[in-house]
Order: sequence, then C-alpha cells, then structure tokens
Amino acid sequence: MTVTQPGARAAALSDLGANDASAHTAALIARRHQLLGPAYRLFYDSPVHLVRGEGVWLYDAQGKPYLDAYNNVVPLGHCHPAVVQAIARQAAVLNTHTRYVHETVLDYAEQLLATFPPGLGQVMFTCTGSEANDLALRIAQAHTGATGLIVTRFAYHGVTLSIAQASPSLGRYVTLGPAVRTVAAPDTYRQGPDAVGPALAQAVREAVADLAAQGLRPAALLVDTIFSSDGVQAAPQGFLREAVQAIHEAGGLFIADEVQAGMGRTGQAMWGFMRHGVEPDLVTMGKPLGNGHPVAGVAARPQVLEAFGRNGRYFNTFGGNPVSAAAGLAVLRTVQDEALMQNAERVGQYLRERLQALAARHDLIGDVRGAGLFIGVELVRDRRTREPATQEAARVVNGLRDRQVLTGSAGEHANTLKIRPPLPFSTADADRLVAALDETLAAL
Repeated sequence: MTVTQPGARAAALSDLGANDASAHTAALIARRHQLLGPAYRLFYDSPVHLVRGEGVWLYDAQGKPYLDAYNNVVPLGHCHPAVVQAIARQAAVLNTHTRYVHETVLDYAEQLLATFPPGLGQVMFTCTGSEANDLALRIAQAHTGATGLIVTRFAYHGVTLSIAQASPSLGRYVTLGPAVRTVAAPDTYRQGPDAVGPALAQAVREAVADLAAQGLRPAALLVDTIFSSDGVQAAPQGFLREAVQAIHEAGGLFIADEVQAGMGRTGQAMWGFMRHGVEPDLVTMGKPLGNGHPVAGVAARPQVLEAFGRNGRYFNTFGGNPVSAAAGLAVLRTVQDEALMQNAERVGQYLRERLQALAARHDLIGDVRGAGLFIGVELVRDRRTREPATQEAARVVNGLRDRQVLTGSAGEHANTLKIRPPLPFSTADADRLVAALDETLAAL
C-alpha cells in the first residue's frame, strides 16, 4: 500500500480547479460517512476541507484562507512553533506513562497549579475534558458519599456515559441520569444583571430539594463558568457566588468546568471562576491546555481528593505523559510570554464595541455579551419580544463561512453567534470579522 504524505497531498489539491475541488470534497464527505458512520457531524451547509493552519488562519485544499473566530482548542493559534518544537523535542527522547517517575509532569503540575488559588494544591491529568469531568464527578461522589449532580439546562460537559447524561445540549435522545437535575442558566438579556445571581441560587436550592424528595443528596454543582452552550453568559462578575454558597450549604461541592473559559480567554483572569470571586473545590480543564495536543486534567483541594485516593486508584495511560506535559508547559509559558490574556482583554473589548455599533444598524442583533475573547451575539426576530432567530442564525453562520470567517452558534435555540478565536486575534482580525458579519446581515 502506498501512503501519501499530507504535505504532498495538500500541494496536489491546491492545483485543482474549483469544480474539481468541490467534487473532491463531496467524495471525501461520502467516504467519511461510509468509514466513520452516521454519528459524526460536519460544520456548515457547505463543509470546509481544511489542510493547514497557522496563527488565526486556516487554509482549505485550494489555499483559500479562513479567519478562525471559533476555535478555542488552540489558544496560542494554530501550529504555534513553541508547542510544535516542545512536542518534537520530548517525543524524540521519551514518552511513557505516569507510573514511571519523570520530572516533566511534575514541572508542569507545579506551574499549572501556580495559576490557581493556593487551596487547589493537587492536579490529576487526563486526555480530554470529558475524562476530566468524569473524574471530577467520581471524586465528588467519593468525598460526599452522595450521587446527585446539578447542571444548567443546556449544558455540555462531555461524552463519557456519566457526563453525557449531564450534558443536555447533546440532544433529546441522550437521557439525563436519574440523579441529574438541571437549572435555568443565567440570562441577563431577559432577567437583568441584578436578578441572575439570586435566580441561579434559588434554582440550585430547588434542585437540591427535588433530589431530597427522591431520597438523594447532591454531590456537586457543575457549571461551565462562561455558560458557553447556554448562550455565553459572563456578566455581571460575581453572580456565581450565591449559587456556590447554596451547593456548599447542601453538602455538595462546586466543580468549575474551565474547558472553554480557561487559559486566559476571558481576559480578566486566567480561569473563568476567578471573575466571580469564588474558589471551587474541583476545577476541570481540557482543550486549551495543549494547544491542540490532547491535554486535560482536574485541579483539586487535597482534602477533597483524600477519600478517592484512599479507596481506589487512578491510572491513565496517556494522561500526564512526558510529551503532553511538555506541550502543556509550552502553552503556559507562551500565554505568559506573549501576554495573550492581556491581548484577549484588549481586543475582546474592542470587538464587543464594534459589534454593539453594528447592532445599531441591524435589528436582528438583540444582545452582545461576553468577556475577553469569548463573545456571544444573540440574534432575535423582534427586539420587543426577544423571540430567538434560530433559522436566521444558521444563515448567518453559513454566510460568514462563505465570506471565509468561521464561527458557530450556541444556546438552547441556537440563536447566539459564538465567537471565541485564538488569543493572538488582533484588532485588524476583529475588523475583518465585523465587516463580514455586516455584509452577511445586510444580505439577509
């Protein structure tokens, strides 16, 4: 069998004409369906066939550039040299698991934990955010002796069995677990900023009472601290405090899911929970830790880990391996050396202002919200009724794709544009995004 090298394949594809390229992509989609099965989904009505990435740009098979305004998997930007070189160097020396002693995972653990409050003194490594949330739930259940879990109504936390059952956004065919309760997410657009904190806390108390009526106790409240799948809810800072107090009063733990909000993305803090002045019992991390390399983990209070460690053992073949740890170290250092958190704050503020100005010209934009480079633009059919513009949002996402800007949508009604680009995003990139959105909205 002859194996075609990726670089050679991309070069050959770039010579194809537009019609030939479309036919080739269609053939790949058919082949994908045949080989990977029906459960996978592709973005956009006209899927993009990508072959290369660099910085905030992705390139298709013909070399056409796409501005990536969606991909929080790579906080440093695509193929950052520091991470590529760190992975290559370590892979050339040693790669094994954490049942042997090696320094790199310890160096990484120390530097990662240094970004958290002192009370979060230990970390366990996994490969994915799904694994991290699954592990955090097991730890919480071991510590509390309880099984109940409270999440928001359209949350996404992962795809393992226990966590898929706590991820309502996966769809109506994924049944919630018997000990899972959902609460309405904060919604400043409809509730007002002063109401969201008390409303969330009251909903948590009611969920605790509902569990008690079934003879169950809460092990944890698990929230994504930017409420991404619920439509991006970032303000006002501090609204989480009362809900965290409510779960603690009920004997449960607070698990902060930082897979999407973490690694400086909100601009104001390294981790999303810090914006709310709370200190979690457990913090789960994923995608951004390795800038595309599968690195994830759980930071914990040592006293919370004690029962789990005493009564069982943990092993993950690839979690915390030397190559992954080297990648994680490179990401941490680059976020700091290139001041990417500060860039997220500065450019994010600029982008929100540009989007708010755009709303003055397009009635479809009902609300612009977010923190740093995590922004939600809610589209509504009528600003008075605030009826979700679901179909229009899908047309906007596809219209932006046709203008070579990649975004997605979020929220229970899929009517909020989700903008979360790599952290080196510039004001010029923001201008390009806003111009494309302006054209797309005008074309509707």
